[in-house]
Amino acid sequence: METSGPDRRNRASDRGSTLEVQAVSATYTERRMNLPVIDDVSFSVQSGEFVALIGPSGCGKSTMLDIVAGLIEPDVGVIVVDGATTTTKDRLGRSAYMHQRDLLLPWRNAVDNAAIALRIQGVPRSAARQQAASQFAAFDLTGFEDKYPAQLSGGMRQRVAFVRTMLGGQRLILLDEPFGSLDAMTRTAAQDWLAAGLARDRRTVLLVTHDVDEAIFLADRVIVLSSRPGRIIHVESIGLARPRPREFMLSDAFSAHRFELMTRLGLIASGETLS
Repeated sequence: METSGPDRRNRASDRGSTLEVQAVSATYTERRMNLPVIDDVSFSVQSGEFVALIGPSGCGKSTMLDIVAGLIEPDVGVIVVDGATTTTKDRLGRSAYMHQRDLLLPWRNAVDNAAIALRIQGVPRSAARQQAASQFAAFDLTGFEDKYPAQLSGGMRQRVAFVRTMLGGQRLILLDEPFGSLDAMTRTAAQDWLAAGLARDRRTVLLVTHDVDEAIFLADRVIVLSSRPGRIIHVESIGLARPRPREFMLSDAFSAHRFELMTRLGLIASGETLS
């Protein structure tokens, strides 16, 4: 277990964000039974760091994101954000939460969907649309500002959702399988634009994924959870600066990280070697 308007957004960027999860346990109720889902989990995410959570289905990864986001309170344990102990009320709105589903509003076009985060903050519509549109070129969305979600591919919809996430200005970003519904080629491209976007505007990121390769390619550290109730069984540090070239995935270092994580997950029997 490890124990370890635009002006406002720029000032937030200077501050950064840190997260500490301290001895958190949580249960959920099913058929009048309390089932433990997370057990005594502690970890930290430093300002500007990218940490991935991986583990079997049902081990509490998404529950952990819900706790950090302030959607639910743990049964036991403490969440510290930027040095302050928080409650669910304190945490609401302190992070940007991007889900597997893009959650775009079908009656709004792409730029208006992206601008929602700014509109919630009280930015006038025209200024919010202008700021949102200014980000479209960086994510290869130029020319699609006025298209509606039904007119966009799955990958494009996720890019719009990510622009919306970044425009909210929160320094802590929670990503719950954001590319899980995409095909392999689109997912690879999505990982690249995510990495590039975070290189331009560094945030503190906690990612949940079932994809071991994705975790190694994107994250500074990969935390492995056991089957339910989820406990930390391993932390893998990826010793390479971000963003990483695709060639990294063909390297011996990548293979070594993958072998270690697959072994910890029980997907490769201990003692086997990669062919």
